[in-house]
Amino acid sequence: MGNATEWYDYGVFTSGAIATTIGTVFFPGDHNAVLKSLALVAIGFVVRPFGGAFFGPLGDKIGRQRVLAITILLMSGCTFLVGCLPTYAGGYAIGVAAPVLVLLLRLVQGFSTGGEYGGAATFIAEYAPTRRRGFFGSFLEIGTLIGYVLGNTVVLLVTLSFTAQQVESWAWRIPFFVALPLGLVGLYLRSKLEDTPEFRRLEKAGEKAEKAPLKETLVRNWRMILNLVGIVLLLNVADYMLLTTMPTYFTDTLHINDNTATMIVIGVEVVQLALIAPLGALSDRIGRKPLLITAAVGYIVLSYPCIKLMQSGNIALLVVGFGVVALLLVLMLAVIGSTFPAMFPTRVRYGSFAIGYNVSTSLFGGTCGVIVTALIHATGNGDWPAFYLMLAAGIALVPILRIPETARVPMARIEVQGVPEAARAEAR
Repeated sequence: MGNATEWYDYGVFTSGAIATTIGTVFFPGDHNAVLKSLALVAIGFVVRPFGGAFFGPLGDKIGRQRVLAITILLMSGCTFLVGCLPTYAGGYAIGVAAPVLVLLLRLVQGFSTGGEYGGAATFIAEYAPTRRRGFFGSFLEIGTLIGYVLGNTVVLLVTLSFTAQQVESWAWRIPFFVALPLGLVGLYLRSKLEDTPEFRRLEKAGEKAEKAPLKETLVRNWRMILNLVGIVLLLNVADYMLLTTMPTYFTDTLHINDNTATMIVIGVEVVQLALIAPLGALSDRIGRKPLLITAAVGYIVLSYPCIKLMQSGNIALLVVGFGVVALLLVLMLAVIGSTFPAMFPTRVRYGSFAIGYNVSTSLFGGTCGVIVTALIHATGNGDWPAFYLMLAAGIALVPILRIPETARVPMARIEVQGVPEAARAEAR
């Protein structure tokens, strides 16, 4: 539910019709409304590492469940309040205060999101049985895709139900209002859960940190954190490229109708949803690394041919090209929920994950849409999505090859410098 709430926000903010409207109603001038909206999404990523550095070690100190209750309330509340804001001009306008307020809400939303993903992945991984951690971990990204599909579907229903004038006047607010009930349901569910068995084991043994262990997290785990940053670089470039940049690429660069572009994205994401759990279960049998390596190599080899298919002018070929890069993404999505938490020991797992993940996301994920869109506008070359993916995959392949295989390794056996030899032998 937390991941669904987080990605519902991105689904709404980056859909073609709403992205244009947000850029228009909150910022003066008519030039590059889509780019303004994407920049508004990107600005929230600036504070994500700070959110990870705050909430992650806090989750290692007071528990995963309490922190996750806070983050889901903040995320959904900020998205809801965007829908309540007065605009820059028109009725109930407040001028320059409008973009300032929406910017502040995006910053708070980004800060809280910094503590969400690492905690949610840690929570699931520490609850899951060792030999089925890949299967259960994949449900985290099912939440991602459900949230994004829901966001796009709500936007599609709004644009089909109202005229363009009504959408720009007031109906754009409706998708943002939906975030509040999503967050409240998630908060209710999380409030009913006990903390993870691993955290309770540390707490009972008196081994959990008395203070938020930020220093320990960084000093003793920096090598593995760097590996995580490198892998997340590809994950987030691919994730945000496909789920937040491509919808506006379809409309802004390929000049496809907003609703057609949204339906293509939704259709491909539904296929991803059907594949993700079986792929997670497959990783329990063959390991996480084969799927990650296949994805990285696939992006190096296939990104350029796929972008050319999308540019062909044929909708069927566009769907094929988009579908291939989406399939490579789902190979990663299926295993990250089980791979990343197992890179760190329980005592500093939440903090190490949250810091590494959010630093990489801030630098390479949140900026992806703005950079690629700006490069396309500056050069007139529509191939930049492929070039960006290929570069990210080449970088990520190095840490993917370096990390230990952790399938079938119990979470309690993960040590500071990686997987202990005894656990590796057990995994083999």
